[in-house]
Amino acid sequence: MIKNTFRRYAALMAMPLVLLVLSLSSGCTRLQDWRSAAQEPPDAPASAAPRYTISWTMHQNLPVPEDAEMVRYVEEKFKVNLDIWNLANNKYETLLNLKLVQGSVPDLFRVRQTQDLLNYQQQGLIAEIPREILNTYAPNIMRAIRKYAPAYQDFGVIDGKYYGIPVVNPTNIYRVPVVYRQDWLDKLGLQVPQTLSDFEKIIYAFANEDPDGNSIKDTYGLSLEGMNVVFGAFGQMVFTDQLYFGKKDEQLVIGALEPEMKEALHYLRKWYRDGVIDPEFITGENKGGYKHLSHAFINGRIGMTSMGNYYHWIQDGDYMTWSYDGQKKAQEVPVKATFNVKELTAKNPQARIVFGRPFSGPEGKRGSKAYDMLMSFTAVGANAASEPGKLAAILQILDYVSANPDPDTDAAMKYGVQGTHWAWAGSAKKEIVLLPPYDQTFSYQNTIGTNIGMTIPVMPADRREQWASSLGLDQDGIYNALEVATPALVRNGPELIQLRNEAYIAFITGERPIEEFGMFVKEFMAAGGTEVLQEANE
Repeated sequence: MIKNTFRRYAALMAMPLVLLVLSLSSGCTRLQDWRSAAQEPPDAPASAAPRYTISWTMHQNLPVPEDAEMVRYVEEKFKVNLDIWNLANNKYETLLNLKLVQGSVPDLFRVRQTQDLLNYQQQGLIAEIPREILNTYAPNIMRAIRKYAPAYQDFGVIDGKYYGIPVVNPTNIYRVPVVYRQDWLDKLGLQVPQTLSDFEKIIYAFANEDPDGNSIKDTYGLSLEGMNVVFGAFGQMVFTDQLYFGKKDEQLVIGALEPEMKEALHYLRKWYRDGVIDPEFITGENKGGYKHLSHAFINGRIGMTSMGNYYHWIQDGDYMTWSYDGQKKAQEVPVKATFNVKELTAKNPQARIVFGRPFSGPEGKRGSKAYDMLMSFTAVGANAASEPGKLAAILQILDYVSANPDPDTDAAMKYGVQGTHWAWAGSAKKEIVLLPPYDQTFSYQNTIGTNIGMTIPVMPADRREQWASSLGLDQDGIYNALEVATPALVRNGPELIQLRNEAYIAFITGERPIEEFGMFVKEFMAAGGTEVLQEANE
């Protein structure tokens, strides 16, 4: 028994650490109204049905309190008890795996990294979701997938059976931005680079010409995340949570093994030797907390990065948004800085950033990392399927909170109580405005218990996304050409990723000569890469 438990623990720990105005009555906008109005909702399960306790995983930046008001609303509406697992997003796989090895399996099972679906299925941790039940109890979710992402509708099928509802993120049409310190460029009389040669000149200036003006040589050109834009100039991605595959001659290839990466490494090796790359790049740019913050950039160590996503880099006034004035009238105001920019300007009020197109390489290739359109899977834990009716109840709740066709309810499931947390900005019910103090509160949705569902592939028409499109972020993205896992990738992926990272770091720092790149490729293939590549192409 102990041996089997240890094996299961080892297998789990080796896995890749890869939308209510409350629809109560026409004039009801306050939370205190929901209890009486939600006693007998017309679409809730019959009162004679058992009151299920449903354990639930979700995306979290902050813990969800036990008394979160919107969780209580859902519980009363559907006559269930929801046990929200507080698994921080930046440690999700680690925390989840500890639960699993202790024998606890969530009923609503968020599979954050797509390659893990097969792994969990092989371990018997997730249940089959019969298509008839799925289409009956989650009709709005499945309708949205069939309409807006039909190519992905069967991506959760294993051996002919449905195990995972594909979570397709429409905003992943936007690649990761390439960001520079605009104030550093201005001080040095430089422009945003267009070519690799231009980029090289800029990073040497960032490292050697005192762009922060403190007369100390303590600045660098780039760190780990910026290196991916260098690899992108040669057509591939390397430093990623998954193995990134590309296409060449109608075949899948593993980007980190392609011969052009050797040329990219020569640049990086030279830059590291010349003190242009942050010597702390090995530990990454994020030093803890919110996973998309580049502390190396925020703290003024580097002048270029490609970390986070477009909404992590909004500056004051980038576009107009909605706010409420003192008389509770919606008005258009300039957007406030977010995440990385907010942190940066708090430390240095004079700092400014600018986006650049990924610079081109010797053969005209360019690109920055783009996240898979298939973002994750929503599955159901194996134990839930053993309780009669529980699978249907889970899917019914998931459909209600994720893809509600009523705009008021849909908005409330994302933002909370209308009139308390948010309001419509106009009669067309197209845009919402957050109310104070929630318009300035980080991830308040977690603390009130909204956003417990899954993303559906309907592209938002928000001004933020219009701004992202205006920047050209829907171009030059390099995507993983393999979006689902194969058995060999599940088995060998973690070891291969570690082997890749160790080799590349050694090449860049000079601990290993770049002339051994071919030897690294042979080591990689011998460690399971051959099987992974063969299965991927089959």
